[in-house]
Amino acid sequence: MTVDEIVGRVRERSTRLASGLPVPHLPADNDFSLNGVMPVPDKWRPAAVLIPLVNHASGVTVLLTQRTEEMPSHAGQVAFPGGRRDEHDVDATDTALREAEEEVGLARHFVEVVGAVDLYRTGTGYEITPVVGIVTPGFTTRADPREVADVFEVPLAHFLDERNHRIDSRKVAEGRERRFYAMPYGERYIWGATAGMLKNLQFILTNG
Repeated sequence: MTVDEIVGRVRERSTRLASGLPVPHLPADNDFSLNGVMPVPDKWRPAAVLIPLVNHASGVTVLLTQRTEEMPSHAGQVAFPGGRRDEHDVDATDTALREAEEEVGLARHFVEVVGAVDLYRTGTGYEITPVVGIVTPGFTTRADPREVADVFEVPLAHFLDERNHRIDSRKVAEGRERRFYAMPYGERYIWGATAGMLKNLQFILTNG
């Protein structure tokens, strides 16, 4: 898939969402989409992530992070750069770009923001705005050791191929089973909210 096609699909979705126009329903708009009726938080905390699509000559990749084991939530998991909205942030895009700079040292001038897509709600009470950006190669990464254990890239083609999507499960509180999307890549186990947002991106890019 070309960068122009990616930009066109994401911008169309983002524009329609911002205008309140109808859009096709996504397969995974929250952590509960595969689990039927489950307890949900009473209040949602606003957050944003950057979905950084790196425009290499050899093909587009997705830049991801491995969180440290010391993090209070989602320890050790694969994630997009991002976090909760700060009172000084102008909007969700500002949050995503600030967090990417703080977490992995990705300077803003390397990122062409394409648009924000559908909100994703997590079981931990966050309402996340995913912001898609095209990243120009030549940047350097500098992981914040308090939050990020590693920074790596995965070919976008891996996530666009539904043969790499699966539904896994594990036991949670009171013996309930929680089902979730997973998209392993080599030794990286990509699951939960990150896989859910990648599932949605795959839908947007291949279905409109």
